[in-house]
Amino acid sequence: MITNAFDELKWRGLIFDHIEGVPELLAKEKVTVYNGFDPTADSLHVGHTIPLIALARLQRFGHTPIALAGGGTGMIGDPSGKSSERNLLTREQIEYNVSCIKKQLAHLLDFEVKSNPAMLLNNADWLLELNLVNFLRDTGKHFTVNYMLAKDSVKTRLEREEGLSFTEFSYMLLQSYDFMHLYDTYGCRLQTGGSDQWGNIVAGVELIRRARGGSAYAMVYNLLTKADGTKFGKTESGSVWLDPEKTSPFRFYQFWLNTDDRDVIKNLKYFTFFTQEEIAALEASLAERPEQREPHRALARDMTARLHGETALARAEQASQALFGGEITGLSAAEIADIFSDVPSCELPKTQLEGPGLPLVDLLVLAGVAKSKGEARRSIAEGGINLNNRRAADAARSVTLGDALEGRFIVLRKGRKNYTLVKVLD
Repeated sequence: MITNAFDELKWRGLIFDHIEGVPELLAKEKVTVYNGFDPTADSLHVGHTIPLIALARLQRFGHTPIALAGGGTGMIGDPSGKSSERNLLTREQIEYNVSCIKKQLAHLLDFEVKSNPAMLLNNADWLLELNLVNFLRDTGKHFTVNYMLAKDSVKTRLEREEGLSFTEFSYMLLQSYDFMHLYDTYGCRLQTGGSDQWGNIVAGVELIRRARGGSAYAMVYNLLTKADGTKFGKTESGSVWLDPEKTSPFRFYQFWLNTDDRDVIKNLKYFTFFTQEEIAALEASLAERPEQREPHRALARDMTARLHGETALARAEQASQALFGGEITGLSAAEIADIFSDVPSCELPKTQLEGPGLPLVDLLVLAGVAKSKGEARRSIAEGGINLNNRRAADAARSVTLGDALEGRFIVLRKGRKNYTLVKVLD
C-alpha cells in the first residue's frame, strides 16, 4: 500500500530526477512545495496539467502546494527548452493572463481545504520591486558565470547562431530568488517542475544553502512524449487549451478519447487519480477487449469532467455520439459546427427552405450526396439516407426551415459515416 507522495509519483512514472533526501522528506514530513508556470497566454494547455496535477497529488498527501505564476519572470522569458528568444509581454498582458488562469487552477488544486489549502502567488509582487544593485550584491554574488554557463538550458542556446540575450541569461537568478523568497516567507522547501527546469531549480537549492544556510530540495518530472513521436498536447488545429472558448469540451474530450493505445495507460497514470487496481483493470481490458476502448473513454471522461464539469462532459459525449448516428437535437449551433467542422459542407440560402421547402432528393443532389435524383431516390429506398441522424424513409418529402437545427444547419448522412453539413444562410 502506498503511504507517501513520493512513492505515489514514482509508481505513476512521473519522477525524472530528484536531489538526495526528497523521498525521506516526503515520507516523514508535511512540507510546502511550489511549482511555477509562465503566464504567456490567457489559458493553460494540457501540457501544463502534468506538474499541476502532480502538485494536487502532493496536496492529497498533506503537503501544502503553491502554484506560482511567473508574472515577473514571464516578462523576462525562460530559455529552458526554447530554441529562440521569446516575445516579451507587457505587465498588463501578463496580469490579464494570470487572472484568466486562476479559474482553471481551481479545477486542479483545492484552495478551500482547511488543513493545507493551495496558494496562488505571483512573483511580480516581489520581483518588480527589486533594486538592481541590491539584487546583484545579495543574489548574483552567489553564482559564478562558469556555473551558469554549465547549465544545459544555457549551453544549448549558446551553440545556436542567435545566441542568448543577457535578459534570458539572468532568468536563472530570478527563479532562484523566487525559491529563496518562498523559503523565507512561506517555509517552502521543495520546488518541482518539468525535467527541463532541473538546472534552474537546483540553482535555487544552491542559493538557499549559500545565502541562508538552509536545506531545500528539488524534484522534476518526466516530459511527456507520444508514442508516434509527435508533441504531446498538439493536434492538427494547434494546442489543446483548458479554456473552453479556445478548445471546446467536445474537442477536449476527443483529444483524450483518441489517445494512442500505446500511450493510454501511461496517460491514465499521469493525469487521473485512478488507483493502481483501477488502472490495472483498465490495462487488462485493453489487452482483452481493445475494440471497446474502455481505458480511452475512462481517460476522456475523467479529464473532461474535472476541467469542464459533468454538464460539459454529458454534452461532449452526446456530441461524440452524433458522429456515430446519435441524437443531434438539443445540441447548440456552435456544437454542431464544431462536431462537423471536418466533414464536407455546402451552403444553402434560407429562402429555398421557406414555405413548402426543397424536395429532399433535390437537396441530396445540391449537397453532392447523390449524383442524380434517381440515385438519391434509390439511396432513400434502400434506407441509406439520414436527415439529422434520423432515417429518411420518404423520397417524396421536402426539407423545410423546421428541419434546420438551430435554424442554421442540416446534417445529411449517407451510409454509416459519410456526412455532409448543409449551412443555411440568411
